[in-house]
Amino acid sequence: MLRWTVHLEGGPRRVNHAAVAVGHRVYSFGGYCSGEDYETLRQIDVHIFNAVSLRWTKLPPVRPAVRGQAPVVPYMRYGHSAVLIDDTVFLWGGRNDTEGACNVLYAFDVNTHKWSTPRVSGTVPGARDGHSACVLGRIMYIFGGYEQLADCFSNDIHKLDTTTMTWTLVCTKGNPARWRDFHSATMLGNHMYVFGGRADRFGPFHSNNEIYCNRIRVFDTRTEAWLDCPPTPVLPEGRRSHSAFGYNGELYIFGGYNARLNRHFHDLWKFNPVSFTWKKIEPKGKGPCPRRRQCCCIVGDKIVLFGGTSPSPEEGLGDEFDLIDHSDLHILDFSPSLKTLCKLAVIQYNLDQSCLPHDIRWELNAMTTNSNISRPIVSSHG
Repeated sequence: MLRWTVHLEGGPRRVNHAAVAVGHRVYSFGGYCSGEDYETLRQIDVHIFNAVSLRWTKLPPVRPAVRGQAPVVPYMRYGHSAVLIDDTVFLWGGRNDTEGACNVLYAFDVNTHKWSTPRVSGTVPGARDGHSACVLGRIMYIFGGYEQLADCFSNDIHKLDTTTMTWTLVCTKGNPARWRDFHSATMLGNHMYVFGGRADRFGPFHSNNEIYCNRIRVFDTRTEAWLDCPPTPVLPEGRRSHSAFGYNGELYIFGGYNARLNRHFHDLWKFNPVSFTWKKIEPKGKGPCPRRRQCCCIVGDKIVLFGGTSPSPEEGLGDEFDLIDHSDLHILDFSPSLKTLCKLAVIQYNLDQSCLPHDIRWELNAMTTNSNISRPIVSSHG
């Protein structure tokens, strides 16, 4: 019984950020926030959410080891990717308003909180943003995105073997997925499931004839082939900048945006790769408002979803160019315990807590106390 259990405000106000779960913590890297300076080069910021205490903290800036020498830290960016392999987060791609897109690989040690730039070899992908990154074993797969130098959408697959630090451009077989950006790619078993994203009707170059594909494409990492997939009777609307995650061998997508429909979404869909069918899921509780460019991480049986951007309520849901950036966080629990349901009842009906044990009162307080690290709200354009 899926249920939205926690809704807190006051976290980092971020759009187009990247995040990974490490144990009971979620590390969030960079992103965009309206009103912040993206022309001056500065260090990427790192926020950490503790899924037990439900509190956010922000890591202090990295100080140079040698005076006068800039530390090895990625510059602030958005549209990048981050994946976790062992105790290392690999951050790749993304862009900044001054430097443009980036193709330098950065490694972040979750134990020491130190950044490094591993030496890589092979065919390094061109700088881009809006790509996807997912992991199988110790290999990171990069797909799609918008390439800066070629000024077009990509449908290439590159893989990085993190054991040898070697990049390879995969020579795929079969009918490839369409060129696209701001899609999702999720690894289930040995297969990478690509959904959604923004593409162009006429090919890889952007001609303002955007299309939003809503058909799943599947890439088999063993044969390095795009598979021919059967039609699915029920389909979510095509969208970009949504969230996707795998849970118990199934694929879930949430939210996103379709410019042709001029519509933001807050629906949750489940895809079963065995029956190749979609099903719309209606969790209990109050979930997030329609949005795009949020982050979503799995912590145990819970989904931690935070940030993103939505149409400003004052302007109505139809105006793409008046957006409000979020500092909120929501938790979707796949199997809420009896204890969790009881705590929700105490909160919902404002019951007396004085007779409850101290640890339960502490947990209730954490579930209802907002964070206080977000910036003041500023409306954005675009």
